[in-house]
Amino acid sequence: MDAHRPHPMMPESNHDEIAEQLAIVDMKVFLGTKIDPGQRMLLEKKVRPEFEKREGREARNHQELRKEMEQEPSYQAYVTMTSVAQDMMWDAVGTCIDRQIDDLMDRAEIENPKGSVRTNPDFEVPRYIAAQDIHRMPGNYHGTYGERDVRQGALFDRGAVVYQMGRNGGYMNDIRGHTIVSHYFARWPDGQPKRVLDMGCSVGHSTLAVANNFPEAETHAIDVGAGMLRYAHARAERLDTPVHFSQQNAECTDFEDESFDLICSSAILHETSGKALPNVFKECHRLLKPGGAMVHLEVPARLDELDTWGRIRGDYEIQYNYEPFWKGALTADYKKLCQDIGLNDIEVGYQDAAFKAERGNTGFGGPSKGVHRSWLMISAVK
Repeated sequence: MDAHRPHPMMPESNHDEIAEQLAIVDMKVFLGTKIDPGQRMLLEKKVRPEFEKREGREARNHQELRKEMEQEPSYQAYVTMTSVAQDMMWDAVGTCIDRQIDDLMDRAEIENPKGSVRTNPDFEVPRYIAAQDIHRMPGNYHGTYGERDVRQGALFDRGAVVYQMGRNGGYMNDIRGHTIVSHYFARWPDGQPKRVLDMGCSVGHSTLAVANNFPEAETHAIDVGAGMLRYAHARAERLDTPVHFSQQNAECTDFEDESFDLICSSAILHETSGKALPNVFKECHRLLKPGGAMVHLEVPARLDELDTWGRIRGDYEIQYNYEPFWKGALTADYKKLCQDIGLNDIEVGYQDAAFKAERGNTGFGGPSKGVHRSWLMISAVK
């Protein structure tokens, strides 16, 4: 599938909708390339010196300086504009989807599917997910509006095109999936998993990249949202990739012990509570066959590697983009988590982002090259 062209399930945008979405992209680019650096300069040239002069000491932590920044009209405007841009994005995409929701539900009806989708009307969404609309996305991952509904999946898929601004693989948004496989190839060049599980798959952006790199494998994928999974299933089928989707909690699935050769996830750990995180790793251990591999991809940063502005910017994600476990993910001792549950051959490091996974091209090791250019990988073997 050409990443520069919409796939068959992607909601279609008319001229005015495209214009609005591109305008929001331009606004996000402006905020990221012009306003964000200006806030860093405000911190270093004004706020920090004035704080040190007034207090007679250096700041003990970034929170002290963030509180000073919060008094600055420029920073207040930055926070407001960044939040408004996000809300405008979801509103624009949602309007586009609501115009064609009946057609999208019809397109999601698949005859003679190669894969499957299994939802559970009694499923209980974990509180740490249900408590807020992550990324400010109305309805979050799990909102649903009927037995045939696919709105949240369509919203997330089209929204990701705007949110990622093409940096994650255009309309397919599959770079992270190829990066997961690249890391797997870097560590296990001859690996040929026969049964694969993707945890927290959303609409299958990464899932399909993994599945297509291992076409002989049986691929499963789980998430918490029924509408998200119905859309993911239809998307996979229309892209001719068989995947078995099911509505499950990654902390406790209904799969049998030792039933997978590879378990992976793409950027879900920073949306997982500190209490749930060890449970997810324990479930990976339970599900892996002896010799099977676990590969989790996460945001390419550790809190102790961030400067003051980077930490303040991270606080924005926690406070205003509704990702309360951001800090926990950036400080978690992933190696110890793996050791505590008995995993071996553990690696925690940065993998170069990959547009296409290829055996023999490692790209693993060394410092982070920044978001969208590299990703933090946590991998181990049972």
